[in-house]
Amino acid sequence: MRTLAALGLTMTLALAACGDDAAAPEQKKSELSLYNDKGAWSKYFQDMGALSKQQISLSMKPVGYTDSAQYQAFIKASFRTDVKPDLFTWQTGGMLEEIVKQKQVADTTAVWQEAIKAGDLPQDLAPYYTIGGKQYCVPLNVAYWGMFYNKPVFDQHKIKPPVTWDELIQAADKLKKAGVTPFYHTSVLFSFVWFEQLMAGMDPDLYDRLSTGKAKYTDPGVVAVMDKWKQLLDAGYFVNAGDKTDPADLLKTGKTAMVSFGTFFTTSMTTRAMVSGKDYGFFVIPNVNASLPKTSVIFESGPLCALQKSPQESMQYLKWWTTASAQEKWAASRGDVSANPKVTVKDAALDAITKDAGSGKYRLVNRYFEATPPPILTAALDGFGKFVSDPSTGKEVLETIQKAADEYWSTHQ
Repeated sequence: MRTLAALGLTMTLALAACGDDAAAPEQKKSELSLYNDKGAWSKYFQDMGALSKQQISLSMKPVGYTDSAQYQAFIKASFRTDVKPDLFTWQTGGMLEEIVKQKQVADTTAVWQEAIKAGDLPQDLAPYYTIGGKQYCVPLNVAYWGMFYNKPVFDQHKIKPPVTWDELIQAADKLKKAGVTPFYHTSVLFSFVWFEQLMAGMDPDLYDRLSTGKAKYTDPGVVAVMDKWKQLLDAGYFVNAGDKTDPADLLKTGKTAMVSFGTFFTTSMTTRAMVSGKDYGFFVIPNVNASLPKTSVIFESGPLCALQKSPQESMQYLKWWTTASAQEKWAASRGDVSANPKVTVKDAALDAITKDAGSGKYRLVNRYFEATPPPILTAALDGFGKFVSDPSTGKEVLETIQKAADEYWSTHQ
């Protein structure tokens, strides 16, 4: 019996030792998974994974989705399952706040403080990643919105990039009389572009209050924006809102002289063998209200995040991502700008807006798509799509959006 007892004690100790091994810290990761809803960017992510392996001995493998709804559902489900991303892309605004409040996202305040001190991230960008006084995630990318234009068309009609709103309208009048459609717009998804641009250029403070429920869509200032928009529509400055032709093709052929888009639109130009400065140019859209102290520039920034319980290598990767050595490659591969002001962009016009935005020259205004809570955004996209097809519906559209806003803010203030 004593022998059996001793044997039992030995086995118990052996099992306990095994248990200690199992509870030991996980082996350091050498490769991270980056889940994202940007399937078309797989090559760019793979290139960054190869660079990070070379620079910090930590590679990254992208797992891309092309359907945003499926992707968002997966990420939210991962909070409750064992299949968890080391890194993942998301959106700023209400969507980021939602998952931060669920205590699912890693705090990156220290990363931001160090990056700002080193000049790798602009202070002006921090508020869009700040929730409850702390920063979460880092910028995956940043894009500044302005006007791309067909340079040969401008040259042919002796038009220079406008620096005032009046000059922009004069250019539109001249082009229209010559049989060239001045501006592109659409009734689907990006139907909000001209609303946000006009509001940011007329009353950016009102724009900010609208996005936080402190103003209503039926307020006089918002009505004035819709009236201004209607004037442009009635003047015949836009292409047919239902035209499915890619805006890059419209710009290349000269059927449309100007397209308002984010700097990422450069890729659409270069893939069509168009050369910056020769075939197309880019300028910052002037404020409608010339008395504003700074020109408002719409920007968007997509977050690169880590889960709260991510391996320490995830935070190491986020820190590396903000550095100039990483961002030089990231910007160059996509032909776009970077959130890092130190990065030099080959395209002179895009390099200029990157440096100017980072220096505080412009008032950065968060893109409507991110600034607006999802339930209100859904109503707004439908409403603006209806408005560009029938400009007489402005009042009805604003009332419908405000109804959705009332419902949302009644439980989210």
